[in-house]
Parts: sequence; C-alpha cells; structure tokens
Amino acid sequence: MLTGFDTQAAAILHFYRQLQPRFALGEGISVMNPYKDSVAWDLASRFYEKFYGDSQPRTYIFGINPGRHGGGVTGVPFTDPIRLAEKCGIPNDLKRQAELSSQFVYEMIEGYGGVETFYGHYYITALSPLGYVRDGKNLNYYDDKELMRDVEPFVLACIRRQLETIPTRETCYCLGEGENYKYFKRINEKHGFFKTIIPLPHPRWIMQYRRKKVKDYIEIYVKNIKN
Repeated sequence: MLTGFDTQAAAILHFYRQLQPRFALGEGISVMNPYKDSVAWDLASRFYEKFYGDSQPRTYIFGINPGRHGGGVTGVPFTDPIRLAEKCGIPNDLKRQAELSSQFVYEMIEGYGGVETFYGHYYITALSPLGYVRDGKNLNYYDDKELMRDVEPFVLACIRRQLETIPTRETCYCLGEGENYKYFKRINEKHGFFKTIIPLPHPRWIMQYRRKKVKDYIEIYVKNIKN
C-alpha cells in the first residue's frame, strides 16, 4: 500500500523533498543534499517518474551515502551524469564526469536485463540518503565515529519513512560487506526493519581493487538479486 500516494515516484520524491538533517556535524564536515539543488531535483523527478510511475513493490538496495560525482549531483543513487543520459535516457547538461560505482552498477543492470527491468524490481537508496564532505572529499558516515553516532536518529527515521510509503519485501540488500553491513545489521537487529539483509561487495571496492574481475562480480550480483 502506498499511504497517501498514487505512485512509487510520488512517494519517493516526497521522501527526498522532506529530508531535514538535524544533527551535529564535526569540524570541517558539511552535508551534501542534492535535492535542494533545482537541477538535481529536476533530474531526479524525471528519473523516478519514468521508472517508478506505478504502485508495484520494489526490493530495497541500501548503499552508504551519496558521492560528489554520482547521486550527489544527479539526485539518483549510483547514477552519474553519463549513465543518467546514456542508460536512463534522461539528457542533462551536467559535467560528464564518470563515477566508478556508477560504472559498475550500470554494467550490472545491463547484465540483469536493462534499466526498465531492473528498476521495475529494485529501489536503490542509502542508509544515509544525504552525503558528507570533508576537505573537499567524500566522507562515509562511518568514517567519523562522532558522525556515525550523531547521524543514527536520522538514518533510523529515513528507513522508517521509506518503509511507511514505499512498499517492499522482507529481504533487502546492502552494498558493502564491511562497515556498512556491520552497522546496518546492528540497527536492524534492534529495530527489525527487515527479516534478511544480504550483503554484496561495494561497487567502488570492486572497481578499485578487483577491476579485472568485474564480470565475475556482475555474475555474483545478478545471481544474488535474482534469487
């Protein structure tokens, strides 16, 4: 059931529009909220209206938090401006800067059956839907212990809000088998969001450290999520 919304797109966009980071930030850390940017908001709106204009449930896939060259500029998780235009059919005037995780995710999506099929079954989000920057570089929420502590109420609220309006199933996927999965597993055991969390190697780790085996990892992904 989509509580108060006719489509998944409407529910997702409402969720992103309402994001309010009310937590402390350590020295030198800033929040990256693409949904406050008119260009990113327009692109995200076009993306979700194109691929989520129905009321069918999706299986959730949780990343860490948006990066500066992917979801941080397009408003679409793991989607850089190049993939948004060439794979999703949404032209844009953003700088054509490739993002490693986005490259892998869209190769995997092709292996799954293409964007229409994939996004018809899955909804990619993040434990923290907002990103973080320190000294001009991406910062994962778990890289700073104080940030990880302070962001937890926000993370929990975001999961709850999405589950209230965006239908899903008892199983979800976690991108990252290390800190992201460890953290997600801990809060899930306490709050019972999902019956099962299946961890997968993070796309950026694959592209940085296992690039010669990308095809093998695509097979691992497709096999896991199809099952």
